Amino acid sequence: MSGGNGYGGNQPMTTATIPTAHGPNTDLSEPRPRRRARRQQARRLQLRDEASARLAELDQIACMLNDAADLVRTGWLQHRWFAYIDDTGQIRTVNAFDAKRMAGHPVVEACLVGAIVQAGGGLSHLRKQVVQRAVDLTWHTLFRTPSELIHRTPAPLVRTRHVQDLTRWNDYPGRTSHDAEALLRRSATAARYEAAQLQPDRLR
Repeated sequence: MSGGNGYGGNQPMTTATIPTAHGPNTDLSEPRPRRRARRQQARRLQLRDEASARLAELDQIACMLNDAADLVRTGWLQHRWFAYIDDTGQIRTVNAFDAKRMAGHPVVEACLVGAIVQAGGGLSHLRKQVVQRAVDLTWHTLFRTPSELIHRTPAPLVRTRHVQDLTRWNDYPGRTSHDAEALLRRSATAARYEAAQLQPDRLR
């Protein structure tokens, strides 16, 4: 028996390749400036994607607010949220706490906030982000300057106070449907203004 390497005679031994801890696809030779440039490019793309999503949302909000303005122009309420036609053909009014009674019935009148909710799809959509932000933007249009409309993230308690502020404004003696419609139109314009600040050419 020959004294080979134990693998079939006097064949030469091979050296096994040991993988590195960095893995086969890691190129440690890539210059640091190039890696930094790739990270910056990824961040720019992420910002553009976020801006595109925000632009789509603002367009939806603007359309919603104009629809709400159309509603209060034809039927506006104070001290109640909605008026609807019941099964007997009578017009009934409801507030937020008993609004479920009008489920499945046509809404014919609404207050300022109620009109926004109705334009956003009705009470079942009340907690949706786009409806909440439409209310936020309307509050900001009434109480803030256009430059303060960007980057709003109010807490739930703050949003509740915004609704209360808008409700008091709506119910103020001497307020008119024209006032409510004008505020909603201005809020829709504010949404378009905010969208203009997010156009891609401004993000370069």
